[in-house]
Amino acid sequence: MQSIQKLKSANSAGKFVCVGLDTDPLKLPSHLSSFNNPVVEFNRTIIEATKESAAAYKLNLAFYESEGIDGLKNLEETLSFIPKEILTIADGKRGDIGNTSSLYAKSIYEHFDFDSATLNPYMGKDSLEPFLSYTSKINFILALTSNPGSADFQKQQMKGGKYLYQCVIEKIHDWNKNLNCGIVFGATNINELKENLAVIKDLPLLIPGVGAQGGSLEDITRILFSGNKSSFLINVSRGIIQKSLGEDFAEAAKNELATLNKIISRNLQLKN
Repeated sequence: MQSIQKLKSANSAGKFVCVGLDTDPLKLPSHLSSFNNPVVEFNRTIIEATKESAAAYKLNLAFYESEGIDGLKNLEETLSFIPKEILTIADGKRGDIGNTSSLYAKSIYEHFDFDSATLNPYMGKDSLEPFLSYTSKINFILALTSNPGSADFQKQQMKGGKYLYQCVIEKIHDWNKNLNCGIVFGATNINELKENLAVIKDLPLLIPGVGAQGGSLEDITRILFSGNKSSFLINVSRGIIQKSLGEDFAEAAKNELATLNKIISRNLQLKN
C-alpha cells in the first residue's frame, strides 16, 4: 500500500491523530527498569494500546540516534511493532545536497522503510529531489513551524508582500509533480492556517504543536473541516505517551487518544 493510500484510509475512517513516539529514556515509567530494554518495551506497549485508533506514528530520529547503535536498533524494533497499514513518519527534518541527500533518503525510505519523512527546504529543490524521487512516499516539507523562533525567517515579509513561508508553500506546489508532497504547519499558527487554506490547497498537512506547545486541537480541526480540508495529521507526542508515567501508562495513552478523537469527531459532525 502506498503511503498516500495509508493516509487517505486513516482520514476516511475518521482518524487524524498521529502518535509521536518521542521516547526519552530518562522519562519512562520506573517499573520498566526491570526489562532488558525499557525503551522498546515502552514503545511496544504504547503501540499495542493505541494502534486501533491512531492515524499514524511519528518517530523523532533524535531520540534514537542520540543513543548510538543501540538507539538505531531500538528504532528498527519499534517500527516492527507498527501494523503495516498504519503510516510511519521519520521526523529528522533532513535537507542536504548531492550524495548526502541521496543517502539520507536511502536510509529513511529503504533501510528503515518509513512511509514518509519531514524535510527542510532551506537549501532548495536539489536538496529534496532524492526524497521526491520516491514516488510512493510522502514528503512533509517544513512551511511554518510551531516554535517561537519560526518568526525569525519563516514569517519575514518578502518583496510583493508575501511571507517567506507562503513562498515555500508555492514552491512545494511546483515540486509536487509526483503528488507526494505535504507540508508541516504548526498548530500554534492558528490565524495563519485559517488565512492560507487557499494557498495550501490539497497538500496533506502534518500539524505539530498541539498540547505541550500550546496549539488547540479544537480550533485547528474546526478551521480545517470548515475549509473542507480532510487530508491531515495532528501530531501529539508528550500529551499521549507521557499522560501517565505510572504502571497505567498504556491505558492512559489509549484513553487520551480516545479523548482527542472524540473532539475531532465532534467537529467533523458539526461540519457535516
